Amino acid sequence: MTFRLGITRDLLTSDGSPSFGMGPLELLKKEQHIDWEFIDETVTEITPDIMARYDGLHVNSPAVTARSIALSDCRVRLVSRHGVGYDSVDVAALAAKGILTTNTPIAVRRPVAVASLTMIFALAGRLFAKDNLIRKGEWNTRTNHMGLGLTTRTLGVLGAGGIGLELLALARPFGWRMLACDPFVKADAVSACGASLVDLDTLLAQSDFLVTTLVLNEKTRHIINRERLSKMKSSAFLINMARGPIIDELALIDALNQGVIAGAGLDVFEQEPIQTDNPLLKMQQVLLTPHSLCWTDECFDHIAREGLGCQIAFSKGLTPSSVVSVSN
Repeated sequence: MTFRLGITRDLLTSDGSPSFGMGPLELLKKEQHIDWEFIDETVTEITPDIMARYDGLHVNSPAVTARSIALSDCRVRLVSRHGVGYDSVDVAALAAKGILTTNTPIAVRRPVAVASLTMIFALAGRLFAKDNLIRKGEWNTRTNHMGLGLTTRTLGVLGAGGIGLELLALARPFGWRMLACDPFVKADAVSACGASLVDLDTLLAQSDFLVTTLVLNEKTRHIINRERLSKMKSSAFLINMARGPIIDELALIDALNQGVIAGAGLDVFEQEPIQTDNPLLKMQQVLLTPHSLCWTDECFDHIAREGLGCQIAFSKGLTPSSVVSVSN
């Protein structure tokens, strides 16, 4: 029996080629029972019509909601998310209709951890300020832009799941003190990476570079708010590599304007794409990237292989890896 698989069009580049390369598609081509295609529509939310055309759906940015599966002719039985975050998928609503959701936690661990370090190094080294002064012919002002050494600083990681632990392991050789906060992780898993497990108040108060690697849900939404920003060092940098709503963006803007913290590195925002009048765009102490700092050829290749691999397994009657639990 033919298994129809749809892949969302936002995974195509502007010239129409797959952003993850041809390698993952070769996996599909080997499966004669799978009829796959990039869906025709460019949508922000998957429509019931799309859900009625396929047995499996591999999605990047488009949301999959209760509205997506509202009609009785919904055919999709598996939604594979191209990435680790699944806040754009109503997992509970899909599960109630017998539809599985998978993500790709293995593929993103190293890329997001590396991207986090990239953000830290750029902020610590005043990279963009120094690039700017040399372009302006201000070579002799370089002593005004002294960077920060890491061996006397503390790295804090909020969320010590797969990405958080990978970040700690990669950061360990730089010789700084490392802290992590996560109520669902055991202390020995964190200590194995050379870090100490602490409560949130301690993490906020002692981190010089605080990186968020949390899953977005109702408990983590705005976990970094005005009150918690006030507990951070005035010399600290906040780095968000998770989801925009983890941080109360208005509170962050105020904190940056008032010098409550020294700066920030943001790969994600409360509203994406970021609005052109967002005050963050004019702040020199903030480094911004468009929810893609971890995107590399290797990263997307691995994500696509993991996600499409779930579809292949499911099409053969096997249980796919990385099924998202409704309780999550």
